[in-house]
Amino acid sequence: MADPRIIAVELDERSLGWRSADVEQERRIAIFDLIEGNYFAPQRPQADGYAGPYRIKLESEEGRLGIHMYREDGTHIETLVLALGRFRRPIKDYFAICDSYYQAIRASTPQQIETVDMARRGIHNEAAELLRERLAGKIDVDFDTARRLFTLICVLHIR
Repeated sequence: MADPRIIAVELDERSLGWRSADVEQERRIAIFDLIEGNYFAPQRPQADGYAGPYRIKLESEEGRLGIHMYREDGTHIETLVLALGRFRRPIKDYFAICDSYYQAIRASTPQQIETVDMARRGIHNEAAELLRERLAGKIDVDFDTARRLFTLICVLHIR
């Protein structure tokens, strides 16, 4: 029976750089929310019909994202590699707006915080749609799953 969801997420430690407390909190929240509710369905059928649940490991190396997919028991299924060139701008924009957001939280009015947060969500949503497009035909994900995966991709790119 199909169970197209992620049950565990790991980030490759070699891909990770130093992270501020704010970024570490974002990572924890993204992983928690991803595990709590997601739709993740690799499109290449397995010979034995396996269709989830999945464990994934995300890795960033030389401008590429590796999505290592495993069965529930930890057996490796496949690794999907995506070029991240089209994500450079959204990642850069997302980092910039997140910095503004964290600064606003500390020193701005609620109205200013809301304005920055709306801009942050807009960039995040556009990047999630781009990720869904790049995964089309390879892995089917819903919008919320794409948003959380994009957050984790950003965490992998902090240097």
